[in-house]
Amino acid sequence: MSKTTTKKAVEEKTPKKVTRKASLTPLTEEKSTKTVIKTSHGKKYLEARKKYDINKLYPLKEAIALVKSTSISKFDGKVETHVLLLESISSVDISFPHLEVSAKKVVILNDAVLAEIKDGKINFNVLIATPATMPKLLPFARILGPRGLMPNPKNGTLTDNPKAAFKKLSVAKTTLKCEKSAPVIHRVVGKVSQPDIELIANIEELIRVIKAPKIKKLVLCATMGPGIKVEVTK
Repeated sequence: MSKTTTKKAVEEKTPKKVTRKASLTPLTEEKSTKTVIKTSHGKKYLEARKKYDINKLYPLKEAIALVKSTSISKFDGKVETHVLLLESISSVDISFPHLEVSAKKVVILNDAVLAEIKDGKINFNVLIATPATMPKLLPFARILGPRGLMPNPKNGTLTDNPKAAFKKLSVAKTTLKCEKSAPVIHRVVGKVSQPDIELIANIEELIRVIKAPKIKKLVLCATMGPGIKVEVTK
């Protein structure tokens, strides 16, 4: 058998690879990009969901009671709020009346504080100074500046009324801000074990700061529990 005949026989036995162009129809594009996420919940979670109507908007007081009764954790879970807005808003500070927030240590510049700074001891989170005392800090700008501790009129730490600034800045605050990709705010407003009246006050303050007309949907839930939709009075 000649080499040509042998080569032809081998080619006939070897299956040829067929390259097909993908069909670029909307349907196939959707299938190729769509990700299916399967979620599964335990028996306790599913039982908790039977305690309320998932499509109903509940008054705040009733919603909090449901959050507590549907919490399935063995520990003292947190009460979470998930707020969908009509559009994103700028970051805003809020002081909850009944929420433990790590307070910042605020100090007013004096000789004792200045001596500590000279020794490299930075035992504060906020430093307040007056225009008259500000020159004393200039030699330490390289130490305080990178840490964001140099007094500044924009954030109220460089002022002619340091006592008023101290009182204002000493209040424990937290910041509300939207997700980068959506007008949604997530915020813990307390613990499941807290009295209802305290949780109500915290959530009412949240709604007041955000402003009710801007809220499209408000959902409450425990750390381990289903979401309860809350009725927001516009």
